Amino acid sequence: MKIAVHHSKGSFSDRWITYCEAQNIPYKIVDCYKSDIIRQLVDCDALMWHFHHASHKDVLFAKQLVYSVKASGKQVFPDFETAWHFDDKVGQKYLLEAIGAPLVPSYVFYTKKEALEWADHTTFPKVFKLRGGAGSANVRLARKKSNALNLINKAFGNGFSQYEGWSNLKERIRIFRNGKTTLFDVLKGFIRLFYTTDFAKMHGKEKGYIYFQDFISNNDSDIRVIVIDEKAFAIKRMVRKNDFRASGSGEILYEKELFDLETIKLSFDIANKLHTQCLAFDFVYRNGKPLVVEINYGFSVSGYDPCVGYWTEDMKWHNGSFNPQAWMVELIVKKIEAN
Repeated sequence: MKIAVHHSKGSFSDRWITYCEAQNIPYKIVDCYKSDIIRQLVDCDALMWHFHHASHKDVLFAKQLVYSVKASGKQVFPDFETAWHFDDKVGQKYLLEAIGAPLVPSYVFYTKKEALEWADHTTFPKVFKLRGGAGSANVRLARKKSNALNLINKAFGNGFSQYEGWSNLKERIRIFRNGKTTLFDVLKGFIRLFYTTDFAKMHGKEKGYIYFQDFISNNDSDIRVIVIDEKAFAIKRMVRKNDFRASGSGEILYEKELFDLETIKLSFDIANKLHTQCLAFDFVYRNGKPLVVEINYGFSVSGYDPCVGYWTEDMKWHNGSFNPQAWMVELIVKKIEAN
């Protein structure tokens, strides 16, 4: 048995490699960006690659490569069920609606005419999102009809850049004031006003569709639950000051008492229906009932280290620290051995 790992510093692969070495699990570092990647995998039983939504190279071919490797009979992480909807909020809308999951009511339109007709008859505020982006990037609140009309006109006109320099600079300043980044990071944000990211240049503008969700009021936070291999853990993210968004706020709570079992069980149920290896859910609440905002397979590596424990699928609580990236390796090992 041998597991191929594409190593990117700061990704899941750091801990995958450490765990393989600690457990004497044979592994091999490969480079998925090379044209001969299929040949590199000849002596391997699996490929693990934590590809990133903000890398234009990864977006270009990562899913196609991983699914092709799976077709050869090897195990992969993430697999198709786990990642096809990664960083695609429109795809997630269809998927969650199809299985009857309690999704925040969501609306997508592919013609300006239909979008304008909807705006004439709906209520506000609404949350506008591009299909891609994490950490609350590309998310805005349309407080009234005129805001929505401006967004619709732009969506079916010049379109939206994948990188907004002013918004990014303001976010860096907010984080700096909270003592969670450096002045140098703020300076880099200022420079980005004049030089956009490679991803924005290569990806081009988002246009030809528009996506909204209902704004669910009276939430001062959201709940993130992550399910991996019949285990789940959670964090509570507080909404940013003078904002409506929680993702990316950096204000996180971890105590077990903050999470209700209905939300944890719902997370297990949806993950099982979707047959995913790893799935992160963002929840808000309406009248005390959890609603899914969006889903994802990727998450911050270190942001969950302070978690105080996790649940297994029988809803038993297991107190203490854990390594979710190790669970991913263990899952792949089990699949290899089962074959």
